[in-house]
Amino acid sequence: MENFQKLKELIVAAEADVANFYDKGNKAAGTRVRNAMQTLKVLATDIRKEVTEKKNAQ
Repeated sequence: MENFQKLKELIVAAEADVANFYDKGNKAAGTRVRNAMQTLKVLATDIRKEVTEKKNAQ
């Protein structure tokens, strides 16, 4: 559950950069968005592993 909370916080934190990149064309914001998406990918993978482990432990 901790990783899921981190994932939600990361999405909220990246929202401003997404707006800056798409609305204003800020290339530096695009780099930050890509980095945030990579971190999201890692967190999502970790959450999948946790869910699988918990499901199989029952």
